[in-house]
Amino acid sequence: MLNMCRKICFGMGKCSLLTGFMLVFLCVLCGCGKKEEAPEKVRDLELTVVAKENLPEELLQIVESKKATPFKFTFNDGEYLYICVGYGEQESGGYSITVEDLYLTQNAIYAKTCLIGPGPDVPDDGVYSYPYIVLKTEYLDYSVVFD
Repeated sequence: MLNMCRKICFGMGKCSLLTGFMLVFLCVLCGCGKKEEAPEKVRDLELTVVAKENLPEELLQIVESKKATPFKFTFNDGEYLYICVGYGEQESGGYSITVEDLYLTQNAIYAKTCLIGPGPDVPDDGVYSYPYIVLKTEYLDYSVVFD
């Protein structure tokens, strides 16, 4: 890119040093993409965090088979949409997951969760854990974007 800018600048013959620097600066700027704006929120979605013992049997089997590695998927039973996020195997217990956002846009449902590590008072007992969260919300026929 820089060589192209030099050729343009020196090929002109009357190009000053300042103009050359401006041209290089513009070439660099052209390489930068426009930051994508977040989609407009239509409304927040109500949610329930579902405990393991309250999951539909089919969903529980899927979660149990995937929990050792990170996962993000959805499941619906025709009445509710379940949004599932797992963080894979962790070297100790004491992890928690927060739901930072769950909302509807014109084209999709956006779900954002965050894994929070164990506090300093949680002993490292050498027992692995598999933190995951299952969110239950109204069934909507939209794809889910995991942030």
